[in-house]
Amino acid sequence: MIWTDNLTGHPRMGLIVPRYQSSAVARNRLRRRIREIWRRELQQQQPAWDLVIRARREAYAAKFTALREDLLAWRRAVLEAG
Repeated sequence: MIWTDNLTGHPRMGLIVPRYQSSAVARNRLRRRIREIWRRELQQQQPAWDLVIRARREAYAAKFTALREDLLAWRRAVLEAG
């Protein structure tokens, strides 16, 4: 994940989901899961930052709750550090 300031005044997210020899169905499922976590948990509380997420190979096998916990933990760490 990469966080940077933006000048738009609202948070934005970019998503990179590499193939890793997975099917289009698996890639789209992972995209939908990450976008849903962003929409529900991160976007409303997010400062005007750009967030770029690059999914790792392990994310394809992860359950929704595990993805959610990882994203929220990473966000907490970034906010505490900055």
